Amino acid sequence: MKTADARQQAAAPATGPRAVPRTVWALGFVSMFMDISSEMIHALLPIYMVAVLGTSVLAVGLIEGIAEATASVTKVFSGALSDRLGKRKLLAVVGYGLGALTKPVFPMAAGLEWLIGARFIDRIGKGIRGAPRDALVADVTPPELRGAAYGLRQTLDTFGAFLGPLLAIVLMWLTASNFQTVFWVAVIPAFLAIAVLVLGVREPERPADVKPVRAPLSRAALAQLQRPYWAVVGVAVVFTLARFSEAFLILRAQALGLPPLWAPGVLVLMALAFSLSAYPAGLLSDRLGRRAMLMAGLVLLIMADLVLAWAPGWAGLGVGVVLWGLHMGFTQGVFGALIADSAPAALRGTAFGMFNLMTGVALLLASVLAGALWDWLGYQATFVAGAAFAGATLLGLLLIGRRA
Repeated sequence: MKTADARQQAAAPATGPRAVPRTVWALGFVSMFMDISSEMIHALLPIYMVAVLGTSVLAVGLIEGIAEATASVTKVFSGALSDRLGKRKLLAVVGYGLGALTKPVFPMAAGLEWLIGARFIDRIGKGIRGAPRDALVADVTPPELRGAAYGLRQTLDTFGAFLGPLLAIVLMWLTASNFQTVFWVAVIPAFLAIAVLVLGVREPERPADVKPVRAPLSRAALAQLQRPYWAVVGVAVVFTLARFSEAFLILRAQALGLPPLWAPGVLVLMALAFSLSAYPAGLLSDRLGRRAMLMAGLVLLIMADLVLAWAPGWAGLGVGVVLWGLHMGFTQGVFGALIADSAPAALRGTAFGMFNLMTGVALLLASVLAGALWDWLGYQATFVAGAAFAGATLLGLLLIGRRA
């Protein structure tokens, strides 16, 4: 006979990484391989555009912001389409496929217009896959594990963002800073991501009580996204105004005199901090609450901005970049879990799409403002403005908590 302790252990829900569904693991590895490919390119792209092609920092901010906003607009329609079809994986394959097909354009590009075109198509692919993938994570994960599931997927995704720039550094050293060679090697992991997605991800049958929505973007359907969901979106929008593109971290390093060979090291350091903190933060959000993790992340962002604005030398840059990565780990997966918590199952794709649209518009504004402040007043103004927006978001969370 089993003892009482043994019976309790058998009845207790599984915890830890092994409890996270296999589909979430597979999606995490898909994200990891695609991020290795993307970050090998994007870690070098801002410097390539500024130092080689003569693009202004304001133009970099504008291009990055518009590219991300394009992805965010696309996510609305792909998320709604996944709700209408009742299928997520097909759209994920299309989106990741577009991302893989754009990678060979970067080493072959003859001018800035080719790079911009490839960047936009790549972001359209990201838009197509983003909301269905995030909704699929919620579809296969029980509510008590959502923080851990989104944190784990984010950890694997960001581990790719750690490996990508690291590989870029090694290849830049081996090839005497040959940008095109690095861009060609980046093509390989992109197609590995497609193979894992097609072979390793299984989409569950939709529950009988969750019917496909004929018009997910209609007023009647959107009315089902109630006040808790829109409160999460509102907080995320203000938060995104404080979190401009990571390209400005690379440019901050360049302002200190960092050679192009070592520029990807900034993203390596940031991604390492992000990757190591995302899963623990998601797990803690399941136990301590999502709001506490968001507030901790905002405090870390304020500290990162102030350090990057005022702390001198390489030590100041390193501390600021680590704090930036930690704030991402404490917030990005938690926002995903919050959307899954607050949206009805039949509209999860639409909910993630609307969330990404609103935050994408905010990212466009933040990136353009960051670039303009940098060009007009210097880098300190960019990071001080980011700290101010983060402080406003933290104050909003405190007020929401008091009302609750």
